[in-house]
Amino acid sequence: LRRNDKQLVEARDAVPATAEPILQGITRASLQTKSFISAASFQETTKVLNEAAVHGKEDYLQGLKENVIVGKRIPAGTGMRDYDHLIVGSKEEMES
Repeated sequence: LRRNDKQLVEARDAVPATAEPILQGITRASLQTKSFISAASFQETTKVLNEAAVHGKEDYLQGLKENVIVGKRIPAGTGMRDYDHLIVGSKEEMES
């Protein structure tokens, strides 16, 4: 922490944030994503897809890579406008 930040934390009787860097290879880092589609696109495709199927995982397509893979607009730039007023719910909720 910088000197001013440390004084502020101590004045508020707070606990300063701590972190510990973890050095991972690019393969392991890519498999740590929440999106199984994104993870499967990099390496160990069969393993990742089998694990997702067995555990009933859902991919909410929130990142760029998984949206490109399935052919949807990416949630960035001009494609983001489509999501500005998006209401997520069931068809029954929308019709009532």
